[in-house]
Amino acid sequence: MSTAVSIPVTAGHPHFTAEEMQRRHDALLAAAGEAGVSRVLSVGANRTGSAVQWLTGWPVTREGYVVTDAGGLDTLLVGFYNHVPQARELARDAEVGYVGSSPVATLLEALATRGHGAQPLGLVGPVSAHLHRSLTGAGIEVVDLNAAYTGLRQIKSAEEVAWLRRGAELSDAGISALTTSLRSGLTEHELCDLVERAYVPLGGSTHIHYFGVTPMAAPARANPSQYPSARAVAEGDAVVLELSAAFGGYAGQVLRSFCVEADPTPLYQELHDVAERAFDAIAAVLRDGTTAEEIQDAASVIEDAGFTTLDDLVHGFGGGYLPPVLGSRSRHLDPRPTQSVRAGMTLVVQPNVVTADGRAGVQFGELLHVTDQGTERLHSAPRGLLRVG
Repeated sequence: MSTAVSIPVTAGHPHFTAEEMQRRHDALLAAAGEAGVSRVLSVGANRTGSAVQWLTGWPVTREGYVVTDAGGLDTLLVGFYNHVPQARELARDAEVGYVGSSPVATLLEALATRGHGAQPLGLVGPVSAHLHRSLTGAGIEVVDLNAAYTGLRQIKSAEEVAWLRRGAELSDAGISALTTSLRSGLTEHELCDLVERAYVPLGGSTHIHYFGVTPMAAPARANPSQYPSARAVAEGDAVVLELSAAFGGYAGQVLRSFCVEADPTPLYQELHDVAERAFDAIAAVLRDGTTAEEIQDAASVIEDAGFTTLDDLVHGFGGGYLPPVLGSRSRHLDPRPTQSVRAGMTLVVQPNVVTADGRAGVQFGELLHVTDQGTERLHSAPRGLLRVG
């Protein structure tokens, strides 16, 4: 089990320690050095690009650019002038400025100010064609470091696990709200509101909440929908859910299934029994060095029961949708991942067991922390096919 780690808070905002932020800075430069570069530009835009927040603590709004080198504090350039004050509050270990009306010119000036001239530049994040052309047009050789950055995010520090544990608690609060308040007559939109009311007052934010609602007697949906509808939940429905509430960008992920005001039909009970057996079998083999083949072998109870899957079986999580990502044997993802599981990874195990015709299915699973001893639960949501009402 991991040792509990406290989360420092300043002026009402949680943050990582200076030591943790320096660790990230140093790790990125070490990865860049292996690729032959000594400076890195990390890019984010329109709330995407996780490297900006990982390096500085600033969640990207409109634009965010981070220049990292061995010369001291990172430089963070922020889009929207009125966002700069809070960026300075949250990016405690960076020099923060406004990117201006000509972001590329501001970036080139920042690179020149840091004394690198036209040396090669590593790039991380969603880089536009315009930015790429402008950098190369200025005589700067660019090197893609996204794969190296992804590798850094796969292994979590003790502080990161503490934040993920908090994200898991917030996600579990959403499950608890459904357990007590899910009923017929609520629309899928109201289900979204219900779970958000459980974790937003506690400091959580929404990463995803996907619902799948269908009659157990005549099912027509086997997995959650990415966008809710105005359809009202009815007595006898199955509600399957994938929920991730985040704490400072670190989200848990918990997947559960509910029966509304009725006992599960024999089919739904069997689907869920198989999903729980598959989850337990996978969790039992996860350790440092577990291969994709071993995970698929453990999950073969799904195919042995005559079922298949729609969703990915296992994926890395915490800072993005991370490797390894693999499906079950009957819904194989090519190529099969060659990377083995490593201690320090956080993985979502989520057998979405469905009928061969794809009309009925359940979700069961959650985020696990892989340790030297096996796996550690980060969630505490109750197991089982949950009846409400």
